[in-house]
Amino acid sequence: MIRIHHLVHERFLFLFKFLRSPAYVGSVTPSSRFLAKSMMESILWSEVHAVAELGAGTGAITQYIPSAASAQTKVLLFEKDQTMRQELIRKFPNYQSYSDSRELQLAIKNAGIEQLDCIISGLPFFNFPQAMRNQIIEQIHLSLRDGGMFVAFQYSTQMKQQLGEWFEMEEIKFVPLNIPPAFVYVCRKKA
Repeated sequence: MIRIHHLVHERFLFLFKFLRSPAYVGSVTPSSRFLAKSMMESILWSEVHAVAELGAGTGAITQYIPSAASAQTKVLLFEKDQTMRQELIRKFPNYQSYSDSRELQLAIKNAGIEQLDCIISGLPFFNFPQAMRNQIIEQIHLSLRDGGMFVAFQYSTQMKQQLGEWFEMEEIKFVPLNIPPAFVYVCRKKA
């Protein structure tokens, strides 16, 4: 009963935040377990010692990190919305939480991380102004080690060209069982 109450609360929170700020909250509902599974399976977790999740929301994808990553893996979470970020801090007290993905370099430096092995993203890039999009993608590129993975979901393939300028595009997977259906971009930083 508590689990159902929590799910309903999480969905209403997401819907409320989407209605107040659709440009920054990309969907009316949290990511589905099918989308989360598709993203998590794209990552070679045995090679991940430091990971960041951008746009972590209510933790729909974050909740799968503890079972995939080793206990020593450093995890940084980024969520702009203060209410959602507080919820992430409560749910994942061992992970560090930050508010602005545009300060990724500063956050990894403060966490004592030289470079990240993987970055997971649920940011709705296409909703952002081009300058902001460029800033975040540059931060991602600077923060990843050579050969590091960038796994992001989007609701269209409109980011393919821009991401292709910065990363090797290994795969784009379509996940129909999500609201709305999503594309998972599996990218690698060019060495």
